[in-house]
Amino acid sequence: MNKILIVEDDPEINKMLQTLLRKNKYTAAAAFSGTEALLLLEKESFDLILLDLMLPGLSGEEILTKINEQFQIPIICVSAKDDLDTKLGLIRDGADDYITKPFNNEELIVRIGAVLRRVNKDTNIDKSNIFQFKDMILDSENHIVTVKGQPIELTMKEYSILQLLISNPRKVFTKQNIFESVWSEECIVDERVVTVHVSNLRNKLKHGEAYIKTVWGIGYKMQDN
Repeated sequence: MNKILIVEDDPEINKMLQTLLRKNKYTAAAAFSGTEALLLLEKESFDLILLDLMLPGLSGEEILTKINEQFQIPIICVSAKDDLDTKLGLIRDGADDYITKPFNNEELIVRIGAVLRRVNKDTNIDKSNIFQFKDMILDSENHIVTVKGQPIELTMKEYSILQLLISNPRKVFTKQNIFESVWSEECIVDERVVTVHVSNLRNKLKHGEAYIKTVWGIGYKMQDN
């Protein structure tokens, strides 16, 4: 049974979400601030986090960054903001999905199920291989990436993109290819979703070496020169 952490400071909404999740066969735990959420994450394991952005103390955006720096857990952000820049900003910072308040309960459950299926799909991929490209090594068994022997911290989406590219370094992957593989959805809503993640991945891998090449008008591949 999947265990979900609800980070929501409104007691009534938090209680409603706990009831909704348990009704749909999930285990639910509650945190009412970002600090409390981080403390729980140190003690317990969770399969997914529902993160409200309007929190006392540390903001939801700050908590999103801190969680992605320390853990590899899918996150669905919840907010009253529905503008595209906010959504793209959250995706850039590592959110796996985004839902706007007030939300439909059935839609929330569908989104949770979709994110968990994507994560489980990634988990079930054959992880017996170690991929090496130049001085970068991706150990898919232990989910570790190193450059010149130094570990590189990646979000789940960044890791999945890198694993896709390095698994076939001569192939050019279109943004649609990447979106279908990493997000497990057929229709890409906004190409900037992929562009932002690739840009973040490049910045993290930058050690005086180019690893990912842009093939203009087509997509991306591993840099072979």
